[in-house]
Amino acid sequence: MGGESMTRTAPQGGGTGTAPAGGRLGQRLSGLAVALGLVLFLGGFAWGALVYRPFTVPTSSMTPTIDAGDRVLAQRVDGDEVRRGDVVVFEDKSWVTNAKVVKRVVAVGGDTVSCCTDGKLTVNGKQIDEPYLPEGSLAEIKNFAEVTVPEGRLFLLGDERQGSLDSTAHLTDTAKGTVARTAVSARVDAVVWPWKGMLGRPTGFETLGALSRPGPLRTIELLVVAGAVLVLAGGAYGPVAGRLRRSRARAARPEAAGAR
Repeated sequence: MGGESMTRTAPQGGGTGTAPAGGRLGQRLSGLAVALGLVLFLGGFAWGALVYRPFTVPTSSMTPTIDAGDRVLAQRVDGDEVRRGDVVVFEDKSWVTNAKVVKRVVAVGGDTVSCCTDGKLTVNGKQIDEPYLPEGSLAEIKNFAEVTVPEGRLFLLGDERQGSLDSTAHLTDTAKGTVARTAVSARVDAVVWPWKGMLGRPTGFETLGALSRPGPLRTIELLVVAGAVLVLAGGAYGPVAGRLRRSRARAARPEAAGAR
């Protein structure tokens, strides 16, 4: 026979074209994933902006819970929502002029508070365990007489008791060192820079009443992360599907037959 050559061509469906990679269902699902991801991602940030306020703590009075220069997220709350053990942000001109202060609430209206009994803070006659204090430190560097907190007011201390200008530094004031609940603007939920995470639960105050519940920060984090994953997964579908289609096409295309 003559030098007739025969060449087998690849199936028509295996060539490259301008059609989007992946089937219609895959394209729709990837688009839905991106849209839902954007809603969750942006919605989480918007929710966080509405609920939380960032603060930079300027002093070391809350060490080791919060160090000087730490960036915290504080949930916007009404003063009536504050409970014993909360770390709050407030402003009181009799303490500091035109500046926010961060301290821990140890007693609320109607409570009696004193220090120290066997080296521990005493509230309503109960000794309070305070694991958030610096290791080996005392509950207070000095004894102070029992104070009855007026209704609608709070008694606050820093976690670093030796250097904190807290309620004990204002005991001779008319309000006996207490601060009005209305002065509170936020409750610290987490230290975010450098990252220390959510504040620990002040379990030593549980015997005196209910503690505050953590804010929605974990839920917001989940929404943001889930949204980011959906956006990335949906956006990656097209390129991945296109690469897989081209790989299958190359595998299915037979080599050209030699001359016979």
